[in-house]
Amino acid sequence: MLKINFKEYEALRAHGQETYPHECCGVLLGKAADGANEVREVVRAGNTRTDSAHNRYNIAPGELIKIQRQARNAGLDIVGFYHSHPDHPAMWSATDIAEAHWIGCSYVITRVAGGNAEITNSFLLQGTGEDDKSFADEAIEILMAEATA
Repeated sequence: MLKINFKEYEALRAHGQETYPHECCGVLLGKAADGANEVREVVRAGNTRTDSAHNRYNIAPGELIKIQRQARNAGLDIVGFYHSHPDHPAMWSATDIAEAHWIGCSYVITRVAGGNAEITNSFLLQGTGEDDKSFADEAIEILMAEATA
């Protein structure tokens, strides 16, 4: 299960709308606990794909290392990644599975149709390595901020 606050959930969906008709991408920081990836922060990343930005994404290694350091300094881990699918279903593609390497992480995909974020799905990357990795559908629990007194 992926647990995410409403604010962060809306932030990753808004990112997809802003970059439409190109794919957006980013990293989910948090903690894995009790069988769930709990997101505490959504970090936007630049899509470095210039050849097919409308249907592919890539996070530059240097940027990913910077985000990893940011997570470590905050006492968090990378628990997932997100990207958008402009005018395509919020389902993983053959490219998505081929380019997914972080076993145990959540991969969140939002369908952005005509510039509007529609469906958002999450998939957990399972397996022990490249030879047996697979995506499993993952429920998303959206947490509402608690009211303050």
